[in-house]
Amino acid sequence: MKANANQLRGAIDAANPDIRFYLFHGPDEAGAQEWALRLARVMGPEAERVDIEPSSLKSNPGRLADEAASMSLFGGARHIRIAGAGEECLEAATLLLDGERAGNPVVAIAPSLKSSAKLVKLALASPRAMAFACYVPEGADAEKLAVAIAREQGLRTTGDAAMRLATASGGDRAVMTRELEKIALYLDAAPDRPREIDDAALDAIGADLGDAEMGRAIDAAIDGQPDALGAELARLDEAGVSPIPVLRQLARRLMTLAELRAQVDAGAGVAQVSEGVFFREKAITARALRHWRSDRIAAAIDRIRLAERGMMGSASAGTVLAQSAILAVARMAARQR
Repeated sequence: MKANANQLRGAIDAANPDIRFYLFHGPDEAGAQEWALRLARVMGPEAERVDIEPSSLKSNPGRLADEAASMSLFGGARHIRIAGAGEECLEAATLLLDGERAGNPVVAIAPSLKSSAKLVKLALASPRAMAFACYVPEGADAEKLAVAIAREQGLRTTGDAAMRLATASGGDRAVMTRELEKIALYLDAAPDRPREIDDAALDAIGADLGDAEMGRAIDAAIDGQPDALGAELARLDEAGVSPIPVLRQLARRLMTLAELRAQVDAGAGVAQVSEGVFFREKAITARALRHWRSDRIAAAIDRIRLAERGMMGSASAGTVLAQSAILAVARMAARQR
């Protein structure tokens, strides 16, 4: 079935046994990861998590239903996660939803799947599944998200607090949640003892994610300037800026570039397709359209998404992983010039 945020939140928080399969599809992979973490928190810290590679389900589709029906080694709660899910998981998901029983919930994170994908249609058609489209919130939607996450932490936003949080996090649900958790701890807030967030609290503990600095780093990557990018990344690291918003904003710029490049490939002029681009990004976008090929843009987006996915895992290389991916994009751009 198709779920909105409230329905999804209710099903996860209630550990609804009728829902076997949660499918988070769409480009906001960080948002999907946060929903998956919410389920993990509901399952409890002692719950066993089983990670399955999508490629393994193509050769052994019955494994997913088997894992969902199996008991934990220690007899406790258990949940299954599939990162980077695609159409290769279709048969496995079908067997899971058609099975007689499945006591352990399955979460599939599918950033590359569109709403027309067969796996998405399968989840939408089944009462035992919830499909939720994850898109990076912008503008008023990002502010509403900040307000909703703050409320869960026992925080009430006042003044421009929600807008500042949304802007600073780049609309990234995971970063926004971490910041609000820190602020709730600082203010000793909880749902049963709500506190207000004001500018003073944000100034005291909220992260300054350096929009201008992030913009310079992203420009250097898109424009193929690895030397300049190295200096910008060092500044961001020294300032304590999380690499996740940088990855997210770079992915967003690359996706926009891919859309514009498709128009150029179809015969439109660079100047024509660049007309609607934000004025600060117009010159770099126009240059990029002249040397970036569509296949290389797609490869760059995959590289950035892979790095973000890797950062979400345990024992990852963290900032080093992110910086390596961003530098790889800059080198890809430089080789095409």
